Amino acid sequence: MGDLLDRGAAFLDAQRHQHLSRLVLYRRGTDEKDVQATIGKTEFEQADDAGLIHRVESRDFLVRTADLDLGAGLILPRAGDQVRETVGLSVFVYEVNAPGGQPPFRYSDPYRRVLRIHTKHIATE
Repeated sequence: MGDLLDRGAAFLDAQRHQHLSRLVLYRRGTDEKDVQATIGKTEFEQADDAGLIHRVESRDFLVRTADLDLGAGLILPRAGDQVRETVGLSVFVYEVNAPGGQPPFRYSDPYRRVLRIHTKHIATE
């Protein structure tokens, strides 16, 4: 019969991908690819030298792991990559990054179908 949870997760991912995503451009250096992404956010807490807690919010892009192929095989997000999101006439540029030494992405599901890519806004064109 197979893994019922795996099949359910695949179904939910297909629904998210079809109904809750938009086209963005993923870029690493000169390599780039249009991918469908669902917009999300993650709040990070980071203590400074004085012990004060600062909250930082990341704009997250949920992308299918299998879609991140820039021509030489699948890649995983790394700090410095960019995600470019067009809204109307503006292009919002985000850099893959996470504060406080956190990894720049995490898998969003137990089957590693979807990457949650953490970014920060760096420019608007």
